[in-house]
Amino acid sequence: MKMPVWKLLNFWRMRMIKLTGREANVVRAIGFAESMLGAEIQDYTRMQSEDVTDTLNSLISAGFVESIPYTEQVQLAEMPVTAFEINPAYAHQLKQALVRN
Repeated sequence: MKMPVWKLLNFWRMRMIKLTGREANVVRAIGFAESMLGAEIQDYTRMQSEDVTDTLNSLISAGFVESIPYTEQVQLAEMPVTAFEINPAYAHQLKQALVRN
């Protein structure tokens, strides 16, 4: 079944990712090449550890970021020694969202 172009464009618009300033800052810190430890993210962003943990948890729950080892939610004590990476399924859309921010 083929979809008309206008329906595809509307579908694309609905899937546009919008990041808060903190989320964009954390995504920039992680980057798109390799994983980064939570302590390195905190150093790069210069945010409090509670804020970094909350932001990472929101990005994980949205599916934009993955933790290594996998967890559905990272705890404050575990955040500095946990590695994080961008979910490759959202990499292109997140790059576009950073350009818009």
